[in-house]
Amino acid sequence: MVKFSKQFEGQLVPEWREAFVDYWQLKKDLKRIHLLNPENTSVNKQPKQESCFSFSSLRKFSLLGHQQREHKVIQVHRKLASSASKGDMYETELLEQFADTDAAKEFFILLDLQLNKVNQFYEAKEVEFLERGDSLKKQMQILVELKTLLKDERAKGSSAQDSKEDVSISGTISCDEESTTDKAEQEKGQDNPTDESDKSDVQYEDCSKPDELSKSMSSKRVDGKFRSLSTRVINCQGKNLRIHIPLTNPTRTFSAITYLLWDDLVNQSSKKYGVEGSRLHINKTKLHHAEKMIRGAFIELYRGLGYLQTYRNLNLLAFVKILKKFDKVTNQQVLPIYLRVVESSYFNSSDKVLKLADEVEEIFVKHFAEDDRRKAMKYLKPTQRKESHSVTFFIGLFSGCFLALLIGYVIMAHVTGTYRPKSKTNIYMETVYPVLSMFSLLFLHFFLYGCNIFMWRKTRINYSFIFELSPTRELKYRDVFLICTTSMTVVVGVLFVHLLLIAKGYNAQIQAIPGLLLLVVLLVLVCPLNIIYKSSRYRFLCVIRNIILSPLYKVVMLDFFMADQLCSQVPMLRNLEYVACYYISGSYKTQDYGLCMRNKNYRDLAYAVSFLPYYWRAMQCARRWFDEGHTSHLVNLGKYVSAMLAAGAKVAYEKERSSGWLCLLVVISSAATVYQLYWDFVKDWGLLQSHSKNPWLRDELMLRRKFIYYLSMGLNLVLRLAWLQTVFHYNFGNVDYRVTGLFLAALEVVRRGHWNFYRLENEHLNNAGKFRAVKTIPLPFHEVDEQD
Repeated sequence: MVKFSKQFEGQLVPEWREAFVDYWQLKKDLKRIHLLNPENTSVNKQPKQESCFSFSSLRKFSLLGHQQREHKVIQVHRKLASSASKGDMYETELLEQFADTDAAKEFFILLDLQLNKVNQFYEAKEVEFLERGDSLKKQMQILVELKTLLKDERAKGSSAQDSKEDVSISGTISCDEESTTDKAEQEKGQDNPTDESDKSDVQYEDCSKPDELSKSMSSKRVDGKFRSLSTRVINCQGKNLRIHIPLTNPTRTFSAITYLLWDDLVNQSSKKYGVEGSRLHINKTKLHHAEKMIRGAFIELYRGLGYLQTYRNLNLLAFVKILKKFDKVTNQQVLPIYLRVVESSYFNSSDKVLKLADEVEEIFVKHFAEDDRRKAMKYLKPTQRKESHSVTFFIGLFSGCFLALLIGYVIMAHVTGTYRPKSKTNIYMETVYPVLSMFSLLFLHFFLYGCNIFMWRKTRINYSFIFELSPTRELKYRDVFLICTTSMTVVVGVLFVHLLLIAKGYNAQIQAIPGLLLLVVLLVLVCPLNIIYKSSRYRFLCVIRNIILSPLYKVVMLDFFMADQLCSQVPMLRNLEYVACYYISGSYKTQDYGLCMRNKNYRDLAYAVSFLPYYWRAMQCARRWFDEGHTSHLVNLGKYVSAMLAAGAKVAYEKERSSGWLCLLVVISSAATVYQLYWDFVKDWGLLQSHSKNPWLRDELMLRRKFIYYLSMGLNLVLRLAWLQTVFHYNFGNVDYRVTGLFLAALEVVRRGHWNFYRLENEHLNNAGKFRAVKTIPLPFHEVDEQD
């Protein structure tokens, strides 16, 4: 049977770990009582039996407790709450002497503390979810009313002329966008009401008059801040509604800017023709965005309610299990007495969460699933994919094939003299090597990501929640390993055949094979058919699009995490650029392998590619600062600017090879390395805390062995100094300089994979400290009082 401690560890909500019963500490106290109790010698001789508890067994213990006339060993006193923030408090009094009364007192003090903690946390979360539920019900009411009005307007305007346009509801603007006042203006005492339900909403100002509206518009345009352009307030059916659609993509951003410019013209004309020119239209598109936001909020609320029910059930089982162990150690009957108290306590007796969950189900089935309960449950209770043993089998199969092909490839390359620097067939290094290098770095990075997933799952780091991945579609570590082994088997197999054909004398005819291989991989990546992990492929393409179009997209965790990965893949991007130039320019036909390197435009573009990942990451930092207002994002931006300066100094040194540029390269690269190391250790990993209980680490650690963190910091330091090879130009015998470059690029990829684990660990622990287990979805509609 599975031990309950492992069952408890595997099912608890990771972000709420500290709020659960400290089952392990209670077990330690019981062990001390067990060792000090001389009457437990017979118990020691009995084999340990761990049973898996269910709710039927709980009912059995409850009935036994009510039926038996047990001799009272303890008495639990209930103290009424002194304030609304604190619930009822429980305190246990020992009525009989135990073998070690002091240890028993300490045990019950801790047990009472755990019960009080569970009750307080449950009540606080219950209030939070109930408030969120009431707010969502109002949102749903407003959405239904607006959709009804839109349908009525569409029925009225059913003429041919009106059918060509998007029917909309018009409402008078009574208040406008968010105020973008800075901190200096706030200190002067401006009173701008905030929306507490959405942390991304900032401050708002009353702009009901056209003159004030135009002044506000012009001041916003001078500041260059458009973060509030998605907020509108209309008066519809006697209600003042503020509509907030986040500017999460370029389309909404550009449309908001267009609205701003158009609204300026409208306001200019409104001075002459009155306020009737200042009107806002709610069309089907805006309602669709609002409906999507409300649906996501309902899904997250239902998930949170499910977590709260899991919290209640697991804690109840933990109390039963630890009390059963106590009875076994002390030979007393405490379980029936204390269990009645636990069952009557607030966290187990309140049924508000269950009722709210039923209401959410009904609303979701009615409004978002067309009265199809099975369809609704696919969103509310998505079932995770079962891991198949066939995946493990194919991982082993393709791993063996890859190793066999790789060994054969190396032997064939050595026999044919392909990698000999002075060989006539060294043209192979100019053609196939970039393709092989590119795929090697790419799938090495992907393989390390699979290792990261394995370690995150083993250490209970909730990476799926942090990355906002779908539980039904996310890649498991076995899926990642299968993709890596299969892809590299195909790549090495194709290149092995290509090398074999070259050895037989087919040279000009088969130079297109590496390019065709790359083209096939790109076609598979964008394939619209539902094959080969379509959802993951499209999610990857969306993230790459968000990165390339930074800062037009709102930056989420997965976006800037992937951009950090690209910063470690600069050699791969340069190889991709070379391969594209090689085939687009037709060099594979003329066998002019130096054409791209002689082209000045190509060399300039190659330098630009070296800067692009750092530029994208810097733009993301700028967008996060713009959205959130934290100056730490500007400091982080400076780190990527320093990396770009170091890359520029390296480019200049490679051109001239002078001592002046060498000194400048060493100075700038050293400063950038120190900057990056500080950010790695302190900000990204959360280490080097001088007042931590773990010397120079942090208070909370996921790994038990502390020395691993010190070794990891040392390893990150060594791998960060790989740029020194640019200065000293180490050569490993007769190894081609490109092979040396590939080795150093692989070390940087390894460093990034190593960095990823601690980055997510720090993110997970910071999130857990705030007890945030579900996403906070911003709501589109907000009622505004006329006085506001």
